[in-house]
Amino acid sequence: MTVLTFTLIMILGAFLAGFIGSLSGLGGGIIIIPLLTVILGVDIHYAIGAALVSVIATSSGSAAAYVREGITNMRLGIFLEIATTIGAVCGALLSTIAPTSFIAVLFGLTLIFSAINSLRKKEEHIVLESSPLAKKLRLEGTYPTHDGQVVHYGTKNVVGGFGMMGIAGMMSGLLGIGSGAFKVIAMDNIMRIPFKVSTTTSNFMMGVTAMASSVIYIQKGYIEPGICMPVVIGVLFGAMAGAKVLVKTNPKKLRIFFACLIFVLAVNMIYNGLNGKI
Repeated sequence: MTVLTFTLIMILGAFLAGFIGSLSGLGGGIIIIPLLTVILGVDIHYAIGAALVSVIATSSGSAAAYVREGITNMRLGIFLEIATTIGAVCGALLSTIAPTSFIAVLFGLTLIFSAINSLRKKEEHIVLESSPLAKKLRLEGTYPTHDGQVVHYGTKNVVGGFGMMGIAGMMSGLLGIGSGAFKVIAMDNIMRIPFKVSTTTSNFMMGVTAMASSVIYIQKGYIEPGICMPVVIGVLFGAMAGAKVLVKTNPKKLRIFFACLIFVLAVNMIYNGLNGKI
């Protein structure tokens, strides 16, 4: 395979990854890594490095829009970023010494968990009274609704959410994904943050988390420009196309379809990992 053919396949594959990731709400990294490892035969460490770079690019663009709209809780995000950054560095260090088969199987299991989580019914949690620690850290906030009203919300279980964020950061550094499912669980289920705020704040945090772990991958030589650039270009255009399609389609049906697709990819990754093919 020539370099040009390899690059064109990566751009097309990354475009589909960004497109599917945008429609499913799970991000493009979950498609990029199976594409590079299973189909193109790229070492999983280089695939993770490319996925992390794509997470940084896509998170930076969308996070800015959410911050402008006043939905993202920046104070909460910066506080929880302490946990995710520490976790991301630990996960990246673990990834460099862990067997590739173990990473592949763990990646597949994480895909299954993320797909199931994307299908669960999202319930809006509005906690009016914050916990004492949340009040001390001033983690409560507000967000605007579509009709111009301002919703006030509080925060609970700060320690539990902080701990889950450490796990989310570790999974991000270890597997090269945004770990949005784990972050949303930490904020939505544990800290009782409104779902709209938790998803946008999670998106705001993803880029910083990926940046922290990518430093380790750069030091180890796993960030390859020849792989990262086509992936970033493809994912960015794919995500933009997916966002336009999402407005005109039924998101519930799309999530069911792509959850099934992601489940197939997960089983494939687990199979190849157990058989030592990755």
